[in-house]
Amino acid sequence: METVTVVNNKKWKKWIAPAVIAVVVIILALNAVTIVDAGHTGVVVTMGKVNEGVLQEGIHLKAPFVQNVVMIDNRIQKLEVQTEAFSKDLQSVDTTLAINYRVDTDKSYSIYKNIGANYESVLVTPAVNEVLKAITATYTAEETVTNRALISDGLVTGLNEKLNSIGLYVTDVNIIDFDFSDAFITAIEEKQVAQQQLLKAETEKKTAITNAEAEAEAAKVRAEGEAEANQTLAKSLTEEVIENKKIEKWNGELPKVSGSGGTIIDFGSVDKD
Repeated sequence: METVTVVNNKKWKKWIAPAVIAVVVIILALNAVTIVDAGHTGVVVTMGKVNEGVLQEGIHLKAPFVQNVVMIDNRIQKLEVQTEAFSKDLQSVDTTLAINYRVDTDKSYSIYKNIGANYESVLVTPAVNEVLKAITATYTAEETVTNRALISDGLVTGLNEKLNSIGLYVTDVNIIDFDFSDAFITAIEEKQVAQQQLLKAETEKKTAITNAEAEAEAAKVRAEGEAEANQTLAKSLTEEVIENKKIEKWNGELPKVSGSGGTIIDFGSVDKD
């Protein structure tokens, strides 16, 4: 029995060393390979030092335990920022923005080296606040509402001027909401009501003037028509026409006249013989 046990122990010892070597090889192999996903770049860090250049999409080799790869997302990223700014007329404007931006693949390593992985909070958000405040100060509070598109375009231009050299590109800025103080909103509502009432009064005034002008014009046309008709009729009334009109209207009876002494003679009853 002792002989069998010694033999078995020798067999186990024989396999231990190869098994350990195999495990070490597997671990080294796993740590020597890195995969960069689509839409990303890999920044290689060797013992704390950022290497120049980046790894593109695919499988790459690296020094195990010596190098690690930081993944930088180069796809379009969305950032929502809420900030307060003051308008040209010193009204407080609370603004909610949605910013779409991306990281330049060629500058991923420099951004990570100089700023770190939190470049969004270190660079993008402060830049948004700064540019928005500068643009908002050029408009009154009312104008910020009616010029949303201009403000959005101004933000895109201003942010790219500040961030492009670093390797960050803003593709779009959407203004989600403008919010003003309750007092300002009330003042705007009252102004709108007053403007609507003024517009209504002006419309009614214009309508009354138009109606009066139309009535005057109609009266003028009628008067001119009647005058022209009378003139035409006067030209057509010759002596013969007048006599004919009298004959047409005579009923065939002679007029009754008073004789001498107050006697009434009725020509209609005189014997025609």
